[in-house]
Amino acid sequence: MIRHRIWSITTLLVVFTLFLSACGGTAPAVPSASNTTPQAAPTTAEATQATGATSASAATAASAMTSAAATTEAPAATSAATEAPAATSAATQASGAAPAAVQLPADAAPLEQQVYVTHYDNTADFTTIDFYESVYKRGGAISDILSDSLVRLDKNFKLQPGAATKWEVDSTGLVWTFHLDPNLMWTDDTPVTADDYVATFRYGADPKHAWDFTWFFNGVIKNWDDVVAGKKPLTDLGFKAVDAHTLQVETQTPAPYLPAMMLYSDTMQKKALEAHGGLYNSDPATSVSSGPFILQEWKKGERLVYVANPKYKGTNKPMIQKIICIGAAPSTDFAAYQSNEIDFMSGPNLSPADNTIVSSDLDLQKDYHPHYGDFRTHYLFFDFQNPPFNNLKVRQAFSHVIDRDGLIKSIIKPTQGLPAYSFLMPGFPAANSEALKGIQNYDPAAAQKLLADAGYPGGKGFPKLTLWLRNEAPVRQAMAQAIAASIKQNLGIDVDVSNKENKTFTDAMNAKPTQIQFGLVDYGMDFLDPANMLGVFKSGGRHNWNNKQFDDLYNKASAFTGDPQERTKMFQDAEKLLVSDVGSVFIYHRTPGDLYRPYLKGTELEPDQNGKAAIHWPGFTSFSTLPSSMYVSKDVTNYRKSVPQ
Repeated sequence: MIRHRIWSITTLLVVFTLFLSACGGTAPAVPSASNTTPQAAPTTAEATQATGATSASAATAASAMTSAAATTEAPAATSAATEAPAATSAATQASGAAPAAVQLPADAAPLEQQVYVTHYDNTADFTTIDFYESVYKRGGAISDILSDSLVRLDKNFKLQPGAATKWEVDSTGLVWTFHLDPNLMWTDDTPVTADDYVATFRYGADPKHAWDFTWFFNGVIKNWDDVVAGKKPLTDLGFKAVDAHTLQVETQTPAPYLPAMMLYSDTMQKKALEAHGGLYNSDPATSVSSGPFILQEWKKGERLVYVANPKYKGTNKPMIQKIICIGAAPSTDFAAYQSNEIDFMSGPNLSPADNTIVSSDLDLQKDYHPHYGDFRTHYLFFDFQNPPFNNLKVRQAFSHVIDRDGLIKSIIKPTQGLPAYSFLMPGFPAANSEALKGIQNYDPAAAQKLLADAGYPGGKGFPKLTLWLRNEAPVRQAMAQAIAASIKQNLGIDVDVSNKENKTFTDAMNAKPTQIQFGLVDYGMDFLDPANMLGVFKSGGRHNWNNKQFDDLYNKASAFTGDPQERTKMFQDAEKLLVSDVGSVFIYHRTPGDLYRPYLKGTELEPDQNGKAAIHWPGFTSFSTLPSSMYVSKDVTNYRKSVPQ
């Protein structure tokens, strides 16, 4: 009988670190760095000194994937915010509730100054703050903080307990049991139970709801696909409340990555969901929370405000007492940051001109924190089922006219990205980018011959194209224009660039059949396993590229519980098929850097195991341990003239 091996996220991090060590030295934590790909740092001292790590082969990395125990005791959660006598804060007074009891570090500003201010994109179609209402339409810069997910990630991408204190899988590898923290309570004084989680997952699968993230659990959760398709009732879904504090999850096939997938499991309240529908958290009058924060105010397009939940009983207790999200266009972020109106701005919203300013300003360089984000890759995709892109030679021609190195140097900048010739970013488990580099390389002469062989010599007879973008920042708009110019110059094909609203783009991309002939989009990890990233390209998924051989390899590797090296090889073979059949044209891997003020402090903002001090993905959310760590230091008075209201 085959012994089932459970891959913990900690084990995955072993491979992650070993892969990184083969990449070279650590980049400086300023915009002048040439590379922000994470590098291995075996010791704190070595990380601090930013020395080059010892190289490790892929084989050694794969062999480090050892078997984990079938019963996983979640590591003890730690929090910098411990119980202390109650302090009064303006934030909690404004909420009409008793203030949360927290003890601040010695260098922290007073409780009333524990306010975090940021922008959110009010040009996007932002309709909810609940993950299970909508993933692509949720927003507000800060979301997913009204309840605890079953698990969460720390700054080293290690899985930590969230709402679940421990979990285990049975001998079949199919049935997982999550034991809920019995202390969790809703703000209406009802306990959090397994029924809340079951109701939330059922809401996500309900075809009447038509959730925009149903693909995430396709082929994983028992009966998920049939329930979403309306072929089976919601009660057949593979989620079961064994008792009030025991949740059972059954998968279709062995899924060693299931606990990592449960990062996305912040629950809605069954009672509120049934009484008010899925948008109950959009109104403070009907919103109910069991998480670190409660909703205080939401003026659509203008302002979103949370305050610390005084009734929170979980392990992610915040020191920040108020979060203010101000609606604004991303193009205004840098000016707002420079004028001290916001505490944080996302690096991708920096324009090329902004990056130039940052790189020449010593104070801004200190505020700039490069990191590896969510291992995000930007790529071109097509309508693969219809002419002209159902022709492999056409797709190959397009893959050979992208000067990735030139784009990085002139537009993206080396601090913000690495050229991509495949999907998995260097450092991600099973990444094989160097071996795949020659398949979609820059070769205009080869591109011209391929297009001629496809029946379009010099672009004659080829239809004019529109390259769709999804509400992209200026830097990627500039990149898209450069790509369009290269296609015209090298292939003789006219390409317009159209930056669409998020909703317009997403609805068109997800339509069956797709309504986008040619588009630029990106994808980052949801959990640290190639099953997640490569799953984007399964048949019937995000795009209409279909390859049975890829599907077979992917499905076999995803459920494989044997030798980790063998599993890695299967994923690498699948990715080679993806790249060779041009299931997309890969452009660059994002290595972002964000700006935030030096008065934002906390253990999760200190250097990680690779020496990177940053707000790591998934950011300030209940999916992360950041809320229990981050606070505002006394230095805030050097920047703010008054407490933001």
